[in-house]
Amino acid sequence: MSEQADRQSLVAFFDRWTEQVRAVDFAAAREHFDENLVGFGTYADIVVGRDTVIAGQWMKVWPTIAEFRFRTEALHADLSPDRLMATVALPWTSTGFHENGTPFARNGRATVTLRRDAVDGPWRGVHTHLSLNRGTPDVSHGRPVMTA
Repeated sequence: MSEQADRQSLVAFFDRWTEQVRAVDFAAAREHFDENLVGFGTYADIVVGRDTVIAGQWMKVWPTIAEFRFRTEALHADLSPDRLMATVALPWTSTGFHENGTPFARNGRATVTLRRDAVDGPWRGVHTHLSLNRGTPDVSHGRPVMTA
């Protein structure tokens, strides 16, 4: 496996996570993260444990936003010499909603640490830090309900 293949495998991880966030599919995303996942964000203290991160962060945000996407074209990765651990930094975009339903750009950046058991094995997230860009409202109130 080459450096290019390593990069492609990381891009694939974030593309899959993008799809899971958009689909609000916690069960599918859960499978790609370590049981001892540690996460934090713009307004969240350190959260320990995959299920705690899901309940305390993902479930509070994913259903309230739209058009989420990790911008993998801007992905920066640093792999360990044995290529079994990677630290990735990349921006993300999404749409949030004010209380009155009007949309706003809800963009930010992420640093994620991943590891795998073998060079050709799947990546698993062990640490996540997603933070909003400065000046971005910290709460999205959910997608507006359209009435006929």
